[in-house]
Amino acid sequence: MIVWQLHVKMGERRLRIADLAKLTGLAPETISKYYHDKNVTAVEMETLNRLCKALDCEPGDLLAYVPDEKQGR
Repeated sequence: MIVWQLHVKMGERRLRIADLAKLTGLAPETISKYYHDKNVTAVEMETLNRLCKALDCEPGDLLAYVPDEKQGR
């Protein structure tokens, strides 16, 4: 599955959710959703673009692939 690593990037830069909301123009609730990786089923390209621009990073810096555990193990 794909998981958000936004909390890692924000931690590296010592940014709070409110700080990143101001930098991106995104709602704090939106930032919080990705920060906590809660109920995220899709992301708009514009949102990803704003996050990458504000954090000076690539999309791959914000997302990570974690293999699903095989059933029965």
